[in-house]
Amino acid sequence: MEYREIDRGVEDLLATLSRRLSSEDVNRIKDAYLFAKEAHKEQRRKSGEPYIMHPLAVARIVAEELSLGANPIIAAFLHDVAEDTQYTIEDIKERYGEDVAFLVNVVTKKKKKQYESSKQIDNYKQMLASLHYDIRALLIKLADRLHNMRTLSSMRPDKQMKIAGETDYFYAPLAHRLGLYHIKRELENLSFRYRCPREFAQIEQKMAEEYTEKEKALAGFMAKIEKMLEDNDIMLARTELQCRGPYNAWKKMHASGCDFNHVEGKFYIRIIYPYGHDYSEKDMSLKIYSMLTDRFKEKPGSVANYIDSPKENGYQSFHVKLLTDAGTWEEIHISSERMVRKSQFGCLSERTEGNISNWIEKFKQLLRDIASHGKEMEYMEGVTSSFYNDDIMVFTPEGRGVILPKDATALDFAFEIHSQLGEHAQYARVNGILSSVKTVLHRGDCVEIGTNENVVPTQDWLEHVSTYKAKSHLHSFLKKQKKLMYVRCENCHPLPGDEVIGFKTDDDKIILHRRDCKSAIRLASQKGDDIVAVNFEEDSDFLYPVKISITAIDRYHLLSDIMDCITNRLKLSLSDLVTSCVDQIVTCTMVFAVHSAAELQEVISHISAIESVDEVKQHLD
Repeated sequence: MEYREIDRGVEDLLATLSRRLSSEDVNRIKDAYLFAKEAHKEQRRKSGEPYIMHPLAVARIVAEELSLGANPIIAAFLHDVAEDTQYTIEDIKERYGEDVAFLVNVVTKKKKKQYESSKQIDNYKQMLASLHYDIRALLIKLADRLHNMRTLSSMRPDKQMKIAGETDYFYAPLAHRLGLYHIKRELENLSFRYRCPREFAQIEQKMAEEYTEKEKALAGFMAKIEKMLEDNDIMLARTELQCRGPYNAWKKMHASGCDFNHVEGKFYIRIIYPYGHDYSEKDMSLKIYSMLTDRFKEKPGSVANYIDSPKENGYQSFHVKLLTDAGTWEEIHISSERMVRKSQFGCLSERTEGNISNWIEKFKQLLRDIASHGKEMEYMEGVTSSFYNDDIMVFTPEGRGVILPKDATALDFAFEIHSQLGEHAQYARVNGILSSVKTVLHRGDCVEIGTNENVVPTQDWLEHVSTYKAKSHLHSFLKKQKKLMYVRCENCHPLPGDEVIGFKTDDDKIILHRRDCKSAIRLASQKGDDIVAVNFEEDSDFLYPVKISITAIDRYHLLSDIMDCITNRLKLSLSDLVTSCVDQIVTCTMVFAVHSAAELQEVISHISAIESVDEVKQHLD
């Protein structure tokens, strides 16, 4: 009985496919189903249903939700055959050809005695490597994962967590990168449902309650929009109310630290107009935008023009927030039918050979950049962070658009342009305003980077970059730099040439102290066995920040003379300067870097010789 129902489902699928595929391809797909049905005939899923239900469901997703061709559909039917049955990839190749065998091989998990990093990461890398050929294997694997998530309720809780974790970490970000918003959203919500079932249920209930509460008002607002479209002769346009789902609300709650009631954008209204050749999509979108803002107040700064500046995955639309008659700000997306199709089919929506090959080559370059960095876990972190960032587009002064992840900084921008620009970035001008290279950028910013060959990356730069390219270059640069063998005491700040002593810590570090440091004296009395003899010599590659205090009698040009001594005569760069004058007595603290205690004493001697300077000493915390 159950197999008769499955066969009827296959006949329905084949009938649908016969409208866009040749009879020869339809027959090959039917043969693949029969072959998979025979191969899996002894197997059942955890739910108890015949195993063939899963390959059939995956094939339906590949055929109907991704609209792929015959070979990917055949591979979807066969994707578990080589892994779970007596048949091999060679058997598949002999029966269905090299292309189908390749696709099945990519999605077949390889059993090894020892994995390079872990079984899961090896599987991820195997799939990503398929991009050297094309993108279809990734789409079959996404379809496989989507059906597994749709039927995850039959699995044990520990299995649910494993599969949901993989989905949230890799598959949902992958769908996002491919521009498959429908699949991305469903994977995110299913993963959230099984990872955090209680939170999911609570937010889902609250969203349903809010929808019920707002439905009537939003329907009235949409009716007014539809009447305006009709009155302005924008025929066949329609509106849709879209819900972003529990995962989106949960993510915003955690990102902003707010409760559910203060999460914005849980719903949005989409205005969809026909895609015609007698007008441009931008013109039509702006016409609708103008019409809407003639009637409803626009929220300042809410416009996002993704038509002129598409997201990295190709998403296009025109966004704006409007004030309804009920006094609420509602998000509006103005899109053509083509744009909506693109949000469903992503990089596959415009299936010219050049379009897809260009997209694949760009994606492959990203993976090559990440792979060149080395370690497997870092590789995967780089892949997923690159997949799953909301994009912003910023511009060079020449008008070249540069796509960066949200919250990227001017340093990310510099490294995106060229590694040398990043490594010597001294300052930025953001929209003409002088800014730190650590400044967070926003959509539409015009960014110019100023360089200085004496400026080089420091460890803290890693805390102010988001892109994998910037992180990779910084890690590589910092790794090549000499590392100080010791940790300097934060109280006495010893310098090469000082009388020093070392103390070994529990984690085998050596902390360096001056011999007159109170901490060193205390440690010597308590942990004498940890004392280590240290030869702390000057090294031209290392500079050490020091702070000095100056006391002087105020006079004309006093500060100018001190600055001239520091910067012109001694060639030192000041990183901090604080000065005050009370009752004609000047106190001044300066921070700069030196190579040794002798160099510091030279500085102190020169400043002490300046007229009206009374005292100069090293400032210790």
